[in-house]
Amino acid sequence: MPHAFSTQRAASAELLVVIAPGVERFEYFRQLTRIARGEKPPESLRDVQDLYDTYFLNSPEWEASQR
Repeated sequence: MPHAFSTQRAASAELLVVIAPGVERFEYFRQLTRIARGEKPPESLRDVQDLYDTYFLNSPEWEASQR
C-alpha cells in the first residue's frame, strides 16, 4: 500500500513503528536517520529497495508538499 510520512516544515515529531510479525527493518530506519542528519543522500534508499521490500513511487502531491 503506497504511503508516506513527514512533518510540517520546521516542525519535529517522534515516530513509533510497530511491525508485526517482526521483520528486520531496523537498519532501514537507521538509514533514514543518517539521511535526516545529512550523512547520506536521500538517493541512497534506492540502493536498498529490494533488501527492505520498500519501493518509491512518483507522487505529484508529495512533491508539491515538499516545496
